[in-house]
Amino acid sequence: MRRPSIHSLAACVAVLCLALAGLSAAAPRVARADSAFITADGREATEDSAILDGCGFGLNNFERNAKGTARDLRGQPTGYRFPIYRRTTLVTVTTPESIVVWVDAKAAKDAGFDLASKRDREALKKIVVGLDRSHSMGGALLKESKLPWVFTTDAMLIQGAYRYDFKVAGEDGDFYTCVNAADSASAEALDLGDGALWSDNARLVAASAVSTTEPPTFIDRARTFFGGIDYRPFWVSLKTSALALAISFVLGLFAAWMTMGTTSRVKGLLDSVFTIPMVLPPTVCGFLLLMLFGQSTGAGRWLIAHGISLVFTWPAAVISAVVVSFPLVYRTALGAFESLDSQMLDAARTLGWSERRIFTSLMMPLAWPSIAAGTVLAFARAMGEFGCTLFFAGNYAGITQTIPIAIYFEWMGGNTPVALFWVVVVILFSFFVILFINMYTAHSQAYRERGLSRAERRRLDDPSTGDSLEGTGGDAMRIDREALAGLMNDETPTVGGR
Repeated sequence: MRRPSIHSLAACVAVLCLALAGLSAAAPRVARADSAFITADGREATEDSAILDGCGFGLNNFERNAKGTARDLRGQPTGYRFPIYRRTTLVTVTTPESIVVWVDAKAAKDAGFDLASKRDREALKKIVVGLDRSHSMGGALLKESKLPWVFTTDAMLIQGAYRYDFKVAGEDGDFYTCVNAADSASAEALDLGDGALWSDNARLVAASAVSTTEPPTFIDRARTFFGGIDYRPFWVSLKTSALALAISFVLGLFAAWMTMGTTSRVKGLLDSVFTIPMVLPPTVCGFLLLMLFGQSTGAGRWLIAHGISLVFTWPAAVISAVVVSFPLVYRTALGAFESLDSQMLDAARTLGWSERRIFTSLMMPLAWPSIAAGTVLAFARAMGEFGCTLFFAGNYAGITQTIPIAIYFEWMGGNTPVALFWVVVVILFSFFVILFINMYTAHSQAYRERGLSRAERRRLDDPSTGDSLEGTGGDAMRIDREALAGLMNDETPTVGGR
């Protein structure tokens, strides 16, 4: 097997790191791809502002109101209300029939916006859609709506059973966008909240008055992105997987060793029990653990009664990782032990070696390459566990939230750049795990091809290594295995019956 060169490994790592850096640096722009427009002089609109290059107007102080209120409060007008700023000159309301855009007539004139111009309406629509997307916080988007757009400068608009009043001054000195019944006869039968799904408001200004800033550099974007990430899922995953690996390693080796010494019928039963978590869906494992340690079983109630509550705790995350990683250690160890020469093990027994010494000095060194590969895979499996952990340990930031769980909830929350960051981290980690296994296997194979394992070579190179049988026959590791096999298979009758 050809070993990868250090230059090729460095090149792969460099490419992956550059991809990660490019992704992270580009992430802030992706989030506002429709709204963070660059002007001709290289300046960029700020987060709550937007401008189109070549357009004579833009928006400042954009705000999205996903929910209003119809409660009767002193000083506020009647109806279903969305609060707006005093300087608001543009309001959008998503109604059941259309998307209504109200523009203050004086502000439109000062900004150079012509309501009768289709070009100006399309430009304003693009700006509003872009800002609505960047401020949606995972909610519905104007971009996805199939409703027609209605532009108006009138302070009041009747549409269907509802009346919409724009920039209504309250007695408390604040301003509101209000939804009321179109006529008093149907007021009691209407749910005014159904008349407006959500509302956006902003200030329409000339292009020269749009709030802009110098576009951040690549380093600034990367620093902002990496500085805003919560790295606790990485440390939770690392410590959970490390402890789970230690437990799985000990239990897996012990189970494999004990299984070898049983009868074929018992061995088949034990092997099925130890291997079943590998083939079960992780959510099923998590559900069974939740039932076992929760209030549903006597064992769970007994533990809880004695102050041991495991559900939705960090120990639950460790148990989940042990359950899914244990079969990998067990199966690789069992396969490695079964592949050893049984005659060699019997020869060691004839020399007076105990089972413990055979295991530690013979079986483990010879089977170690396979066991090491299975151990690394078990660690990677524990790092990537999702379903069982989420079911049994839950999602608590800094406690049970591992990287896979963080990916899922970041994506569900609309924070796609951070989810992609963790995806790249997992890909890099998996790449190095596979690379380590391949390099270690190739390194061990080099010794195998020369007829000796690494453990055997170390023992032969160490003159101080010996055993209690040195004076009567020598170390079992120094025996010519081919000659021993020939003697044991020799059926020629001995002279004198010996």
